[in-house]
Amino acid sequence: MDGILLVNFIDFLVDFVISIILVALYLAVYTFATTHNEFELIRRNVISAALSLGLSLIGFALPLSSAIVNTTTVLALVLWGIIALVVQIIVYWLVRILVPNLTGRIAQGEIAAACLLGAASLSAGIINAACMTF
Repeated sequence: MDGILLVNFIDFLVDFVISIILVALYLAVYTFATTHNEFELIRRNVISAALSLGLSLIGFALPLSSAIVNTTTVLALVLWGIIALVVQIIVYWLVRILVPNLTGRIAQGEIAAACLLGAASLSAGIINAACMTF
């Protein structure tokens, strides 16, 4: 029984560490792609930046959690995590097409632009997670 618990704990630890690395990678890539510095804006208490980044992070975490549940190898988890990252970047660029000066609006504190981007990110994440049930 203790051996099974240890194996399960090691599996948990591997998945958790890889997921934290993927989240860090996501945040680095996403904040680079948006062309405005979310972390600086959040430090200045710009709620729109926190809202859009937070919802996009959830939109990334949902398919990542689905990948954890549905994959059996580290490589598969990493690959599906990268796919989830790419989907979120695509969503950001699509919303930029719909909303002129999206990054400027978020940087100026416009909640409506942030809500639209966040909702699109979250929606894409939910759909992406559902697609990862194989």
